[in-house]
Amino acid sequence: MPRKLFVTTALPYANGPFHIGHIMEYTQADIWVRFQRLQGHKVNFVCADDTHGAPIMLKAEAEGVTPEELIARVAESHRKDLARFGVSFDHFHSTHSPENRELAGEIFAALKAEGFIATKTIEQFFDPVKGMFLPDRYIKGECPKCGAKDQYGDSCESCGAVYTPTDLKNPFSALTGATPVMRKSEHFFFRLSDPRCVEFLKSWTQDGRLQPEVANKVREWLDGGLNDWDITRDAPYFGIEIPGAKGKYFYVWLDAPIGYLASLKAHLEKKGQDFAKYIADPKVEQVHFIGKDIIYFHTLFWPAMLKFSGRKVPDFVYVHGFLTLTGEKLSKSRGITVSPQKYADLGLNPEWLRYYLAAKLNARVEDLDFNPDDFLARVNSDLVGKYVNIASRAAGFISKRFGGRLSDEPLSAGRELKHKLRGNVAAPVPDDEEQVPAILFEVRSFADQIAADYDAREFGKAIRQVMFLADRVNQYVDEQKPWEIAKEPGQEAALQWFCTLYLELFRILTI
Repeated sequence: MPRKLFVTTALPYANGPFHIGHIMEYTQADIWVRFQRLQGHKVNFVCADDTHGAPIMLKAEAEGVTPEELIARVAESHRKDLARFGVSFDHFHSTHSPENRELAGEIFAALKAEGFIATKTIEQFFDPVKGMFLPDRYIKGECPKCGAKDQYGDSCESCGAVYTPTDLKNPFSALTGATPVMRKSEHFFFRLSDPRCVEFLKSWTQDGRLQPEVANKVREWLDGGLNDWDITRDAPYFGIEIPGAKGKYFYVWLDAPIGYLASLKAHLEKKGQDFAKYIADPKVEQVHFIGKDIIYFHTLFWPAMLKFSGRKVPDFVYVHGFLTLTGEKLSKSRGITVSPQKYADLGLNPEWLRYYLAAKLNARVEDLDFNPDDFLARVNSDLVGKYVNIASRAAGFISKRFGGRLSDEPLSAGRELKHKLRGNVAAPVPDDEEQVPAILFEVRSFADQIAADYDAREFGKAIRQVMFLADRVNQYVDEQKPWEIAKEPGQEAALQWFCTLYLELFRILTI
């Protein structure tokens, strides 16, 4: 039976163009989705821009535009790049949409009705000059552990210590330089520490839907105890205002994952399908592809939010590692980066990049290294020297000698042609059955294993097997020596048949 798959990638933040890490994740998910479609499964593959939060608001203010204008401009650049890199989303939406506002309100109301929303008064740093509460990343000061200056309010880049903003020494606002003051504010909290939540998550995270290393990490968090989650931000804030709480907004990490559902809802309704009926179908598999930096949100908050608002929980969360550049961590500020936009603007083939990433991707949470020299070598050696070489060696003869026509002789009935070549074949020809060239059997025999590797996201293994077969086909061509057949009088049909066989092998390798 065809599977029903609802597949997403992590939402890109709408404050700038894609970086190479985005392209890696979208390529990974896209390859998997394309494979599933080739198997006849029904896939809804959606994503959306993550458009809310203080950074969007502040960047728009700095540029002299509205947040809506900023996210619209970024959305256009994202759509352009998705098309350029061949990512086949069925729908690409925005968290700043009516669907997301509606669903966020519904989920919040359902959680509140079930007793999972608590109200607490907290103290936060407030910038008296800017007139706003400061998110952690907009507070700087001296690290309370090592004393390093100019560190953010949540962690130290010098010693790696993690702390709260109030632990900083000599704190100051990264926006105005002012010394922040403490102010009280009433916030809504999602009760992640509720025993019902903990019991559900201990079961959900350990039942095989997460990679082993991810499940182990989540178990550490669960064993260490879960804290309730502050889901409120105070005005001024660009986001979704909490129903019935004027001046209070949903924290971006509450409404962002709901954007998966909002995008699916917009997509299905555009096709005239019932979103509620589809998402309630127990046969629908909900699959998320994410990076390892957002595991906490997708394996604790997100499934718990869905579960206790009465909605379907994810079936699988597939996590990948980071991308490095020649062994170094990517950093735009330090100039260690690969620009997807520059790559595309230079006219470089996006398939080369997709192939290189696929050759390195696997089902584990491992960092992948982008090495320009290795990239060049793999494209030239694998794609040109092995794969395309098969087609080019046959296409020249077909074009020049046969007017572009393939052989009419079926590949399963080449006995007479092969006998005419005086034994110049790779395998003996039995007399009692119609022949299929042994090389066709060999290449086709790998199909099930390669399919299993694609399904298991072991793309590197699949690619290695395909390139092994490309080597075998090239070896076979060397054994048959079509250039010598071309010199022999009366062997036109044989030459055409063999070149047709090479192109059929190329077709199978392409699939």
